[in-house]
Amino acid sequence: MNALRNLLDWYFNKKSLPYWCLLLLDSIIVFMSAIFVYWIFRKSQMLFNFRHEVIYTALIYAVLSVFGARIFRTYSGILRFSSFVDLLKVTYSNIFNLILALLWSEPLQYYGYEKFAALTTTETLGTFFLSTMLMCALRVVIKTLYDVTSSTPRTINTLIFGALSGGIGLAKNIQSARPKTFELCGFISHDPNVSHVQLMGKDVYNINDDLLGIIRKKNIGAVLVSPLRVKDFRHNEDLQNLLINAGVKIFMTKGAIEAKVEGGVITDADDSMTLKEVSVEDLLPRAEIDIDLKSVAELLEDKCILITGSAGSIGSEMVRQIASFKPKKMILIDQAETPQHDIRLMMAKDYPNIDAEVIVTSINRVTRMDALFDKYRPDYVFHAAAYKHVPMMEDNPSEAVLNNIYGTKVIADLSVKYGVKKFVMVSTDKAVNPTNVMGCSKRICEIYVQSLNRKLRSEAHEGLVKDPKVVNYTQFVTTRFGNVLGSNGSVIPLFQEQIKHGGPVTVTDERIVRFFMLIPEACKLVLEAGTKGNGGEIFVFDMGNPVKISDLAKRMIALSGAKNVEIQYTGLREGEKLYEEVLNELEGTKPTFNKKIRIAQVREYDYEMANKQIDELVEISKEYDNMATVKKMKEIVPEYKSNNSVYECLDK
Repeated sequence: MNALRNLLDWYFNKKSLPYWCLLLLDSIIVFMSAIFVYWIFRKSQMLFNFRHEVIYTALIYAVLSVFGARIFRTYSGILRFSSFVDLLKVTYSNIFNLILALLWSEPLQYYGYEKFAALTTTETLGTFFLSTMLMCALRVVIKTLYDVTSSTPRTINTLIFGALSGGIGLAKNIQSARPKTFELCGFISHDPNVSHVQLMGKDVYNINDDLLGIIRKKNIGAVLVSPLRVKDFRHNEDLQNLLINAGVKIFMTKGAIEAKVEGGVITDADDSMTLKEVSVEDLLPRAEIDIDLKSVAELLEDKCILITGSAGSIGSEMVRQIASFKPKKMILIDQAETPQHDIRLMMAKDYPNIDAEVIVTSINRVTRMDALFDKYRPDYVFHAAAYKHVPMMEDNPSEAVLNNIYGTKVIADLSVKYGVKKFVMVSTDKAVNPTNVMGCSKRICEIYVQSLNRKLRSEAHEGLVKDPKVVNYTQFVTTRFGNVLGSNGSVIPLFQEQIKHGGPVTVTDERIVRFFMLIPEACKLVLEAGTKGNGGEIFVFDMGNPVKISDLAKRMIALSGAKNVEIQYTGLREGEKLYEEVLNELEGTKPTFNKKIRIAQVREYDYEMANKQIDELVEISKEYDNMATVKKMKEIVPEYKSNNSVYECLDK
């Protein structure tokens, strides 16, 4: 047995045998089949008496078999991956070889030259029938041995969600893997026309069958989601819960997690058959987001792009996406040294052909920022720099003003001074009816850039006689969205760490809900909204359905397989809402170029008044009097009502 395993390991470690080895093996099968068939029909004595004639005839048949093999390329496949198609090739080849053999032997027998045509027509038919069976058997045996020796004690019994093309492709992929990780035990289909049949020799179960009973009976340890059924699986929360509660691991193909499906074909997916165990963010239902990245690329290609907050969760993803559009130069600014160093290394490794300046500085250092704008003269500015953590800013309102508001004012004013084409600011849903310092600071940023855009547009139009479109001025665009999955300090990494240490998992309130979006999706929407906006808009993104944080925590615990991890409710933090909003209740929206992006119709502010009040706020913040600072913020944004905060006294 060990000798056989060693032999198989030697062969299966090769990509394939040289083609001539398989060709020779098939020819030997034809040769031996001819001799064996002659012996069956004539017995041993006749074979011995006419051994030379039989051997010559068998050799000729073996040589003739090469022609059919060459035409149908029966030697070009890899034996361990043999399929029905390969067996058909062998059959067609031997039918062709049979015709050649008959064309050779019949005339010779007719004229009495039986030295090279010792087999009768019936024996010739038997020869190629037997050789076809043996060639097919050889391929089946090799494939079976490969499948058997590929299995290990760690092989997981597996079902595939989704049958037909996507599921079958995935099934073939896992069956050809070595060492074998998954043992295919069947398929799950939502299509009643496909259910309760067999595919690849395995049962197809209906989505409404007793799947829990099937899982227990077959000892299923994993379910693989077909690339074409990811969307269906994401929206089937009952099935997800059944699998998670049964301790079944769920895998999706990497490419399919972000792939789009058009006409049953996967597009925009790399490594489409590389399996990845799902995390909770993979299971969150979300609608497909289509972005016109081609038009974005056309606008940003060969341009100088400045990105603030380039080392943050959103900023770093924007760096990667914009770098792929081949800009002429990138100016990357962040005050966090170590993360910014990581960005520098990433650019050198992944985008060595992009001219990138990675700079450590603060956006509220006017002299430094002025020098950078003067030196590089950016065409586009993407402003993602901001302090974002609600509890931290609740305790440090002056820093929120100086970094978020004053820093935005500095970058915005310099953009006007140095003729930036477009300024795109990343805002947050916490700016709507703000209940905390951070959200209010971002709302004031929105007010400033929108009022500045209004002022510039008015001045440009007033100075024109004929066509206002010929005057260029900086266009300011704001984008609002909610929480992004996996961002620094977000809830999912926190829960993962807590589960890893055995809990408890801390949730502020059982009722709290949040909107979530993937970082790449959010950044693509920012890029499209920012580059296609005409200035003055506040774009809001369709974040899908809100997610209950307590349910998220429960699912993460179940997915981890951890036992006895409790959820602890700690109470709302300072400034925290139960429900985030994307729009103020008085605001409406207008449609745009993308169904996932709408324009918020917000109350507009006069620039002179907004500028004056912000200047006053900045001066107050420099005194580091928290109450005075927040009081002024509430004066600028009357809808700012503190929640669960020491600043609630200012609302009375």
